[in-house]
Amino acid sequence: MPSTDVPQTAAEPAVVLPPGPRLAPGESVHTASLPGLTLVVRSRGTDGPGTAPALFVHGLGGSSQNWSALMAALADRVAGQALDLPGFGHSPPPDDGDYSIPGHARAVVRLLEAERRGPVHLFGNSLGGAVAVKVAAARPDLVRTLTLVSPALPELPPQRTAWPTGLLSVPGVPALYLRATRNWPAERRTQELLALCYGDPGVAGEQARADAVAEYQRRIELPYFWDVMVRSTRGIVDAYTLGGQHSLWRQAERVLAPTLLVYGGRDKLVSVKVARRAARAFRDSRLLVIPDGGHVAMMEHPELVARGFRDLQDEVAEAEDDGRGRTDAGPAGAEATGS
Repeated sequence: MPSTDVPQTAAEPAVVLPPGPRLAPGESVHTASLPGLTLVVRSRGTDGPGTAPALFVHGLGGSSQNWSALMAALADRVAGQALDLPGFGHSPPPDDGDYSIPGHARAVVRLLEAERRGPVHLFGNSLGGAVAVKVAAARPDLVRTLTLVSPALPELPPQRTAWPTGLLSVPGVPALYLRATRNWPAERRTQELLALCYGDPGVAGEQARADAVAEYQRRIELPYFWDVMVRSTRGIVDAYTLGGQHSLWRQAERVLAPTLLVYGGRDKLVSVKVARRAARAFRDSRLLVIPDGGHVAMMEHPELVARGFRDLQDEVAEAEDDGRGRTDAGPAGAEATGS
């Protein structure tokens, strides 16, 4: 997979691997050890008759746990695996310290090749959405369908509510933020995060909030936490500025897989205004807009995202049975509104 990123200095490796992740009922976890890369992978279900392999890729600051609700909702349809990207969740930093979008995409490709599960139904959220686009464009043999939840496709200028996140990429800003918030308890940090990512933070129940607080506290104490966040944010900013064949919009145009695009009307990080451009960019797209949804619709409205994917999967299966493809479908595809 081509990369235009300048090589980065590797972060100091963790002395001890992070403790194992909290699993939802029906989930299991394993570690994929690859040269220079260790990935923690959450699974639900097993490949076999009646289910199809799927892989889920989280966003900036997220983890495989972000997909637990959606994997449960689709347990009758897919055998899901959700990875912790290098340096996120419970995966340690990669040896090369590469947190660019092409770097994360290479990690996904290497996992798919090592697990021998492709082609998969590939899901991505935010940063993970951009990563999934790179994978689908470069390796169509590994992707059967593509589902993108608020993908981080270039939007210039970004909406104002996304500026503070983007500023993490500016030298000196993370240190200023740390000084300004050094006395914040984990509860306040978590509340700010929920307010940023959810259309309605009240959707998160009491237990979910308590779990989120504990997870935030664990992550922020990791010695490489801020290095991973800053470098990954810079990776997104760098991808936004690339032109020509390496532009994410050009990559989107090359995707052959049938694609479901999911956007939230209250998303503070990826504006719903970019949804129609995305629907035109992907050659075989369907658009699902959730008016009261935020940035993580698979967590906030898993039932609606699951319904959208089921429709996509049924449509693709019917087309395959009839011996016809959708590669020449209209540029905008179908559109629906979740409610």
